[in-house]
Amino acid sequence: MNQQNLTEHITFYFEEKFNQKPLLVFSPGRINLIGEHTDYNDGFVFPAAIDKGIVAAISKSKNDFCHITALDLNETLKFTSNDIVPKENGSWENYVLGVVSEIKKMGRRIDNFNLVFAGDIPGGAGLSSSAALENSVVFGLNALFQLGFSKEEMIFISQRAEHNFVGVKCGIMDQYASMFGQKNKALLLDCRTIKATEYEIDFKDFQLLLINTNIKHTLSESAYNNRRSTCEKVATLLKVKALRDANIEDLDAIKDELPMEEYLQASYIIHENKRVLKASEALDNNDLNGLGNLLFASHNGLQNCYEVSCEELNFLVDKAKNNPDIIGARMMGGGFGGCTLNLIRKSAIEAFSTSISASYKKQFNVDCNIYHVQISEGTHLIN
Repeated sequence: MNQQNLTEHITFYFEEKFNQKPLLVFSPGRINLIGEHTDYNDGFVFPAAIDKGIVAAISKSKNDFCHITALDLNETLKFTSNDIVPKENGSWENYVLGVVSEIKKMGRRIDNFNLVFAGDIPGGAGLSSSAALENSVVFGLNALFQLGFSKEEMIFISQRAEHNFVGVKCGIMDQYASMFGQKNKALLLDCRTIKATEYEIDFKDFQLLLINTNIKHTLSESAYNNRRSTCEKVATLLKVKALRDANIEDLDAIKDELPMEEYLQASYIIHENKRVLKASEALDNNDLNGLGNLLFASHNGLQNCYEVSCEELNFLVDKAKNNPDIIGARMMGGGFGGCTLNLIRKSAIEAFSTSISASYKKQFNVDCNIYHVQISEGTHLIN
């Protein structure tokens, strides 16, 4: 279902249910060209918003409670804006509740409201459906109640919601890319200064292709938080604010003080940060082969040093490496499942899609999904 059909579907449902005309918000998912797990190390990342996302309809409530509907799931949540606590074993509910809680902590008044949302971001694909949902809620509430938040304030509300209600100590990349995305532009984001440089994206005869493993291994969230703790520990030993400030010589000087696993994880972050900056130079120089080599190197680090890949992701990247029409590929997102990102010759997409689907099914007895995405505008009101 495309964005227009999604909008019409949600609007019809909302008006039938609440007999009100809602504000409508579109908040996109994101890809990341390169720079995985560097955001919570104050480093550099290279994301872009995509044309898959979440449409949310929102209005003030005529009742004495908030009524939230996740239309895709046919699930509802009711609460009052003065009684916000995390749901045990909650999933999407805690993203919504967390945003409301963080807004209230900032001293803004929110009355009860109705919200209906649905999206076309495949869950578990590493395309940041969570950030899209958080941003759609905070953006909608900001407009509905005229809270006066800037976009930058809103992304930090979304991030704190994920930290405090969901329990994932994420960096700021996902929320930033979803909120600030620009059509046909990737954003070289400095996660310390929260300043980005826009890069016009034109891959000429090549295109980005996503392949979803349709696998999400259960240790992803705990492993994510563990990796962050390791990075913070090593930064403290190095007496720097974050691993962004370290180089490999610094790390080698304390190598004997670290388990090999932690040394390798820290070394990955230091090298990946440099790869992001090299990727920006490759784009400046129209060096697509150079960019592709950096994508392969990024995956190698994620697989062998940071250890957040998995058998299914590695299989897809290995197949890409052996295809002369693919000049770069890597896993994307937190890891342990989700998508690979592939830079592939446009003329080869159909043949590769057919062959990889068959070989993946044969290997894992699971279907992979293949997505073509366009680089899109960030969170905004729909007219």
